Amino acid sequence: MSKKLGLALGGGGARGVVHAGFLKALEEEGIQPYCISGTSMGAIVGGCYAAGVTLETIRDAFLNLKTIDLVDLNALPFSRLSLLRSKKLQKLFLQYLGDSKFEELKIPFTCTAVDLYSGKLYVFDKGSLVTGVQASSCIPGVFKPVEHEGMLLVDGGVLCRVPVRQAKAMGADVVIGIDAIKYTADPVTQIPNMIAMLLRVFDIIDNVNVDHERAQSDYPCDLMLAPELEGMSQFEVKNLDKAFAEGYQMGKDNMQKIKELIAD
Repeated sequence: MSKKLGLALGGGGARGVVHAGFLKALEEEGIQPYCISGTSMGAIVGGCYAAGVTLETIRDAFLNLKTIDLVDLNALPFSRLSLLRSKKLQKLFLQYLGDSKFEELKIPFTCTAVDLYSGKLYVFDKGSLVTGVQASSCIPGVFKPVEHEGMLLVDGGVLCRVPVRQAKAMGADVVIGIDAIKYTADPVTQIPNMIAMLLRVFDIIDNVNVDHERAQSDYPCDLMLAPELEGMSQFEVKNLDKAFAEGYQMGKDNMQKIKELIAD
C-alpha cells in the first residue's frame, strides 16, 4: 500500500486552473489523493474534485467562464464592503456543488478562510461545501464577505497561500503543495493606478509571509511545485487553457518523483 498523499492546492485566481491540470495528470497514473486542502482557487478546484465533479467538467466550466458570469455590481460598495454582490458567484458554486457537505465528500477535504473580526485563519471541515468554498475564494473588496457562525470571512490566501499544514493535519503521510502564484513580487517598472498599487502591496506582504512560513524547520511539505505561467495574471479571466495545460505538464514532469514519495 502506498503512503497517504495529501494535496495542498493554493490560491492564484485564474492561474489556479493549474490545479485541475495537475489532478488530471495524477488521475491518468491511477493516483488518487488521500486528502485535499485548498485555499481560494485551490478550494474551488479541490472542493469540486472531492465532491466527485469530473475533471472534464471542471475544465470545461473554467474554459467557458466569462467575466460577465461573475460581475453583479454592488450599488453601495463602500458600505457593503465589496464591489460585487457575489450572487452570481454563489449561483455558480451551487450549480456544481449543490447541497454537498464536507462530511459526505468522496475525498476528505478542508479549505481555509480568514475571519476579519478576529484576524485569524479559519478551516472549514464540516457543513455546507458551498459556504466554505465561497468564503475561501472571497477576494477582499471584490466579493462580498461571507457571514458564518458570527465571523466575517474572506479569502484564505490573506494568511495562508498554500495550506500545507492543513493537509498534514488531515493525516497525510506525504504532502505535495501547488503554488499557482509562485513569486509575484519581482521588480516592476510601473504601477499605473490605485488598484495596481493595492495589489502590489498585497503581493509584497504575501511573499514575505510565505518566505517566513517555508523557512520554518517544521514546515511539512515534501514537494512544492509552482508553474511558470509567464505573463498570466491571476486577476484576468483569460488564457485558462494555458493554465490547465501547464498544470498537466507539471504533473507529468514530476510524476516519477511523486511516485517515489508515496511508495512504501
